[in-house]
Amino acid sequence: MHPFDPPSFACSAPTRLVVGPGSIGRLGELARELGGTRALVASDPGIARVGHTAAGIAALEAAGLATEVFSAFTENPTEAEIAAGTHVAQGFRPDLLVGLGGGSSMDCAKGINFLLSCGGRMRDYRGRGTATGPLLPSIAVPTTAGTGSETQSFALITEDGTGTKMACGDPRAAFRIAVLDVNLTLTQPLTLAAVTGIDALAHAIESHVSTAATPASRMFSREAWRLLATSLPNVLSDRDTTHDRAAVQFAAALAGWAIENAMLGAAHALANPLTAAHGVVHGQAVGVMLPHVVRFNAASCGAAYADLLGAVGIDASAATSGATLASWLTRMLAAARLATTLAGCGIAAPEVDLLAAAAAAQWTAGFNARGVTAADLATLYEAAR
Repeated sequence: MHPFDPPSFACSAPTRLVVGPGSIGRLGELARELGGTRALVASDPGIARVGHTAAGIAALEAAGLATEVFSAFTENPTEAEIAAGTHVAQGFRPDLLVGLGGGSSMDCAKGINFLLSCGGRMRDYRGRGTATGPLLPSIAVPTTAGTGSETQSFALITEDGTGTKMACGDPRAAFRIAVLDVNLTLTQPLTLAAVTGIDALAHAIESHVSTAATPASRMFSREAWRLLATSLPNVLSDRDTTHDRAAVQFAAALAGWAIENAMLGAAHALANPLTAAHGVVHGQAVGVMLPHVVRFNAASCGAAYADLLGAVGIDASAATSGATLASWLTRMLAAARLATTLAGCGIAAPEVDLLAAAAAAQWTAGFNARGVTAADLATLYEAAR
């Protein structure tokens, strides 16, 4: 048999990356390349306070673009907030959208693009391939290193009334360009670098073993893992260099491409109800569940976990890789000063059955390396207590 004998698959990486310190200065030039003359910029108030929003606006206006900023959204943008941003956009009439900030800013820009271009409410676009027509060109300028939203076509929007995170995606919603300027990540507090970095690790690991993974998606996930496993510990110990920060930022984008082509798994399915019901920050919620999911999955994908560990010089067999990787992840959580149990997250008495039912309804659960039932998910919550 030939060593490359894959099943039939498709692979897409539609976002052009522009990488380098100071590259935010090219934002206006890049916007012009996409035909932009009027740019709506989604950027949260925290990013504005440290000056990054102003730098982006200055670059756009220097290239002759008219600009409008929308900042009235929270860490987990809601349907109502996206509707408010769309109202601002309808008055401004942009021909280009920019998401400048963390995952919330980029998700907000994508969400506004759906409603401005196609109408309706965000819940109408739950799932994949849901846009009803062309969307405006858009540019991502991430200021955190973790979510991978810059290279995904999905917007994660919180459903009004239920708190459920909806994945709303379409290939046309992908950013045409992502500007990776490492300087923008240097202002992150260490706590934010920790939760976003752990999230990126989870993206690399879960996408690598997803049932939808392909040889192409695994190139992205494996390299994302290698960069993160090498450089994120330096960031978490506050001994990092700009090179480490740049490696983590690039890895997050690669992991986003892996998600785009392979989806995620049970750790994310388990995390979202913790955020909705208990307000646990997403990266913390994913991090606390991931080691338990790795142990659970190992019977189905131990060889793939061993492949990841081998890429960073950790020797493990298919039989031992799950325990080895899970222990490594728990040490990383501790190094990040994040909780390693649900009790440590402030959830002393979780309503396990309700959480498990919500987790089973999450789309990502269907891509887990090992099939999961609500009972399995309940067992994983119990293990994390």
